Amino acid sequence: MEIDRIDLKILSALQEDGRISNLKLAEVVSLSPTAVLARVQKLTKEGYILGYEARLNPLKLDAGMLIFVEVLLDRTTPNVFDAFKASAQVRPEIMECHMVAGGFDYLLKTRMADMEAYRQFAGDVLWQMPGVRETRTYVVMEEVKNTQRLPALG
Repeated sequence: MEIDRIDLKILSALQEDGRISNLKLAEVVSLSPTAVLARVQKLTKEGYILGYEARLNPLKLDAGMLIFVEVLLDRTTPNVFDAFKASAQVRPEIMECHMVAGGFDYLLKTRMADMEAYRQFAGDVLWQMPGVRETRTYVVMEEVKNTQRLPALG
């Protein structure tokens, strides 16, 4: 599917406010509400729009400590990678898990209530995950920027 400048305007507006009404979105992109709805449905069907979610305040929900963890596996074979990935995907404490190139294999993003909660997670979960040989933990002191928005569209 080829997307045009109107589709890009729709994506930009939805990225700014995922709860914008179809009527308001139609005004923003200067199309009829019916045409905008059809475009949004097509953009969703084609995978340009992955979904919608509320951004929650972790400080108010006992998850104020942001922690990044480098994970080095003991072997870099497909079965070890697969086992680690499967294990990471089912852990709600792991918000993001990325396979990376460089001096370690995976970078995890987690949120915890406090250091005691992280210590328990590390001992009971992280260090028990398949193939984990070594980890390095980075506790965030200040969250300077946090966004899911893609750079300017169009």
